[in-house]
Amino acid sequence: MAGEKQRHSGLGRRIVLVAVEPEPKPRKGVGSKVIDFVEKVMVKKFMYNYDSSINPNHYLSHNFAPVLYETPPTNHLFVKGYLPDCLNGEFVMVGPNLKFEPVAGYHLFDGDGMIHGLRIKNGKATYVSRYVRTSKLKQEEYFGAAKFMKVGDLKGWFGILVVIMQMLRQILKVLDVSHGTGTANTALIYHHGKLLALQEADKPYVLKILEDGDLQTLGMLDYDKRLAHSFTAHPKVDPFTGEMFTFGYSLSPPYITYRVISKDGFMHDPVPITISDPIMMHDFAITENYAIFMDLPLFFRPKEMVKENKSAFTFDATKRARFGVLPRYAKDELQIRWFELPNCFIFHNANAWEEEDEVVLITCRLENPDLDVFDGIVKENLKNLYVELYEMRFKLKTGLASQKRLSVSTVELPRVNESYTGRRQRYVYGTILDSVVKVTGIVKFDLHAEPDTGKTKLEVGGNVQGIYDLGPGRFGSEAIFVPCVPGITSEEDDGYLIFFVHDENAGKSSVHVIDAKTMSADPVAVVEMPHRVPYGFHAFFVTEEQLQEQGKL
Repeated sequence: MAGEKQRHSGLGRRIVLVAVEPEPKPRKGVGSKVIDFVEKVMVKKFMYNYDSSINPNHYLSHNFAPVLYETPPTNHLFVKGYLPDCLNGEFVMVGPNLKFEPVAGYHLFDGDGMIHGLRIKNGKATYVSRYVRTSKLKQEEYFGAAKFMKVGDLKGWFGILVVIMQMLRQILKVLDVSHGTGTANTALIYHHGKLLALQEADKPYVLKILEDGDLQTLGMLDYDKRLAHSFTAHPKVDPFTGEMFTFGYSLSPPYITYRVISKDGFMHDPVPITISDPIMMHDFAITENYAIFMDLPLFFRPKEMVKENKSAFTFDATKRARFGVLPRYAKDELQIRWFELPNCFIFHNANAWEEEDEVVLITCRLENPDLDVFDGIVKENLKNLYVELYEMRFKLKTGLASQKRLSVSTVELPRVNESYTGRRQRYVYGTILDSVVKVTGIVKFDLHAEPDTGKTKLEVGGNVQGIYDLGPGRFGSEAIFVPCVPGITSEEDDGYLIFFVHDENAGKSSVHVIDAKTMSADPVAVVEMPHRVPYGFHAFFVTEEQLQEQGKL
């Protein structure tokens, strides 16, 4: 066990939070060999050749391909420009980095979580990359091969066979799933002295950043055994109260479970949220007084997976989108208010707040999603991944809802100055995506300005205050806003955006720092990486103060 420390629950009693280091006990024996043989003969040979859509794909090639090794702290990196003092800390990005070749299918959401970190101190930079030491990773290292089923395998009859192989491995104790099966590859957040690596099918993993920037996995966090369900990759930390708000979704009732975690790390009792069907709910939002849940029609439907040779999650274009607004300290769901809007899906929200009797949500709305773009099938354009910035309003007195388009497509991965989480803010920083789900630029929106409805592409004007274009052949990551001064006493956009960039022509990666206020085409700093950094998912900035705080663990 690691990371043990006594805490007060906020209820007058002392608790002990422990990050439990997974020690799975897989078995190699006869059962393992038999299943491997069946998999090789019946699945890999026949089904793999039969269904070409599950062949190794776009997300295992070029800069989506995994790097083959971890990188210990590498310092003396070349810095063009300068790194401001407010960037003292560590910039971290997590993404999928498959360690072992897949048996068959591979999906953008598959892959073992690897964190790429840039430790910044006094104008100097150090790069490091480490796997999150999950139970899944440890077991596949034990076998020296991929053993767990992947999202990319769950398609058609092939998906049923893969599920059977997984169940057999569990029944015969070839695999030990008592510590979960997650990859910790999706997002990062800091709360109560801990940096957490997250993936929504599992519990959080606790990481520690060492003084030299190195990353150490301490173990899995179950909040003193109070967490018995999955944990979203997008919890929200209220900067005013220090609390964290989270949820998990499940394929069996209750399909959604809401939780509140106090400033001192105590997880309060679960609040089940009733919805009609199992769905994928990737994100949610909070305001000062409410939590906002999204019952959107991306359903788990294994029958359609088999009958129509589709993914297990199917988007139903005939259903309306539902949004539930619940008082955020509610002990049950009795006070939830449901609002309906036209059909859509949402991966990521920017922020939410309250205006008199209205709850306002700023989000990236997805129109008629074609989820094949995440399964390695590269489209010539993103007409079926039509993502625009939207404002949605939910009137608590009347029960009516409305929405307003704030941009053209394609905008995703929205971020704000997180000092304003749950409160009204002015600026949103999004990423511009191209036809193969790669970031071509960073866009800044001014919510106080009206959108230019005559535009057909993203360009400066109206509510688009600035665009940082990465240039031909260059693609980036989610941009994180780092304020010059923490809090809300200075101007909201007084700070910097930091993000990874990869030059596919030169085969080199770097970290760019730009002025968030001016969005100047001239970066404040460019830090050269010692090798390429694959495209990842979400990023986070851990401040120097937080580094010192978590150093006490």
